[in-house]
Amino acid sequence: MDFQLKGRTAFVTGGSRGIGRAVALKLAEQGVNVAICGRTLDSLQATAADIRNFGVEAWPFQADVSKREDVERFAEQALTAAGGVDILVNNAVTSTAAPFDEQTDELFRYHIDVKLMAYIRLARIILPHLEKKGWGRIVNIGGMTARIVAPLRVTNGVVNAGVANFTKQLATRAAKAGVTINCVHPGFTATERVMQIFRREAEDKGVTLEEAMAERVTEIPLGRLIQPEDMANAVLFFCSPLAAMVTGQCIAVDGGSGESVNY
Repeated sequence: MDFQLKGRTAFVTGGSRGIGRAVALKLAEQGVNVAICGRTLDSLQATAADIRNFGVEAWPFQADVSKREDVERFAEQALTAAGGVDILVNNAVTSTAAPFDEQTDELFRYHIDVKLMAYIRLARIILPHLEKKGWGRIVNIGGMTARIVAPLRVTNGVVNAGVANFTKQLATRAAKAGVTINCVHPGFTATERVMQIFRREAEDKGVTLEEAMAERVTEIPLGRLIQPEDMANAVLFFCSPLAAMVTGQCIAVDGGSGESVNY
């Protein structure tokens, strides 16, 4: 299916692995040129090579998005290399799987900086470019902890609730310029970070990793963990002209596991 994005340019943070990598490759498959950033140069270069296999441009940039200067440098370098931008996918994330009494001030601050503040800082830089064009997409990757209580993911809940609110606030401002801004909440997705949560749950319950994972899968009505590609498909829709009248929304890709009712 043609999502009418050929020739567009996207910036994807945390784009070398997990959900970010899947998003970058999905966009590349649709003819989108992609700039990615992340902390590990080897994985960035490997993902960039895979992006180029689709016949598009790829620009990998090493950056620690918890640092404002790295965020600003990534945006400047990517804009210079690509000559502009049409799509921003804010995806970079970190977290420590631990209960509240183990979450220090430093862990809260670091999570806020890596995710919420990095999203805000990049949007501050990129949005004026999209508004000037009169077309653009920003998709923020949030998390189901914005809607649920998760004892081992306290910082996630605080940060993802902020991402959801920020998405709605910015979408209202950007709409008049033809720019849409939406948020996708992943459920338990098969990534390295989620495996850390499973390992901590297994340790706390005194069960094997496989048993901890199997227990979680029973909570997902569709019967399996979410894959990064499932997330990428949702992001692709929001990036495309097919979602032209969808903005300020937070959509869950969770296999039906979320129990809250959202109006």
